[in-house]
Amino acid sequence: MTETADAVRTAERDCPECGEPVAEGGQYVTWCAACDWNVDPEVRDEEAPGRIERLRQRLAQQYGEQLLAELSEPDDGAAPGTAADRSEARPGTAGVLATALAVTIHGVTLALLAGGLWLVVAGRGALPLVGALLLGLAVVLRPRFGRLPKDESHRVLLRRTGAPRLFALLDEVAGTVGTTGVRTVVVDADVNASVTTYGIRQQRVLHIGLGLWEVLSPQERIALLGHEFGHYAHGDTRRSLLVGGAFQSLGTWRYTLAPVPAQGLADDLVNLATALPRLLVDGVLAFLEHLTLRQSQRAEYLADSTAARAGGTEAAAGLMDRLLIGRSVVGELRRESVAARTRIGGTDRREDPSEGLWERLAAHAASVPEREYERLRRVAERRGHQVDSTHPPTHLRHRRLTRGVPGGALIVLDAARAAEVDAELAEAKRSVARELVRG
Repeated sequence: MTETADAVRTAERDCPECGEPVAEGGQYVTWCAACDWNVDPEVRDEEAPGRIERLRQRLAQQYGEQLLAELSEPDDGAAPGTAADRSEARPGTAGVLATALAVTIHGVTLALLAGGLWLVVAGRGALPLVGALLLGLAVVLRPRFGRLPKDESHRVLLRRTGAPRLFALLDEVAGTVGTTGVRTVVVDADVNASVTTYGIRQQRVLHIGLGLWEVLSPQERIALLGHEFGHYAHGDTRRSLLVGGAFQSLGTWRYTLAPVPAQGLADDLVNLATALPRLLVDGVLAFLEHLTLRQSQRAEYLADSTAARAGGTEAAAGLMDRLLIGRSVVGELRRESVAARTRIGGTDRREDPSEGLWERLAAHAASVPEREYERLRRVAERRGHQVDSTHPPTHLRHRRLTRGVPGGALIVLDAARAAEVDAELAEAKRSVARELVRG
């Protein structure tokens, strides 16, 4: 007992700011929970965001806080995902304006196409060349329908016939949140997951990044699927082909009109000529951001609600925490890759370095103590951490999920069923792991 007490005492120090006892962090940051001393010691060396990205981040913080208050008003004691929290995200005036603006943007592309064709067919002199240029612009700016990724060594495609239990689970989660399942599953090493569409018929595909999937508990995986399918159960104009395509076209315009490095008079003249169109495109893009970002963030909150409804509030909140250790997971995957290549180049080649990779990654995530998660939550609040600028800040999402009475799960992934799903993913996991360690 004395040795244990001594060990505890030697593992503590006094906070230099407030004098409270501070537990030594070991491989993690040592910080003070009483006054937040050293809670965020990392020096960030990040590239300064551009004008549009700064706008997105500012609006994300503003709308995130507003929507947190609004979506908590109906029944502050109710758990997210309950009947008090199932309102649909209606487009409203902003959505109608966004749609009209998107139609106008695509109308410009159609005008370029029509004008280019007319000049090529009926133009004289140099006009057909101008028409060809307009046709080229129209092709570049056209809406994309998306493509299904190719089945490669670092990316494995699964279809219903090859993974019936996995697809049955996906159908169940999708049905629970009020939408339909997917046609294809793409498995790779990313620390991410998403449901997107491809082709003219807009078929759905689920992207499972094993870097995220493997660090989640079975219920957190249900919550993850509930969140991703939830985007299609609630209105999000940014995910529509019309508005999403407009963002894509504006992004192409910005890239095309971006200033070139000035190395002479000709470059200066080009930059001067494109300055006004560039400002116009930035203005239209900023306006479209204003019109859609609030509703997009609302859709994210509602997707969190479907995550809580499908997998349970505790699992949905746990998913938020796993997002906070994303950088640590990426670092661990890189370390595994470097260590594997070192072993491959050494004298002992009997062991396959990809064996057990995902189990080691899961063990790494499981070893993160609650104290470190609490620190990361506080850092997230200070920095305004978010998955990207279209998401509400992560700490606000976590706060909303943990506010009120926790809700139970509509889908429980028991050990037997989880093992069946893992068995169908096993070959894909081996293939991705082998490619990962090869670098």
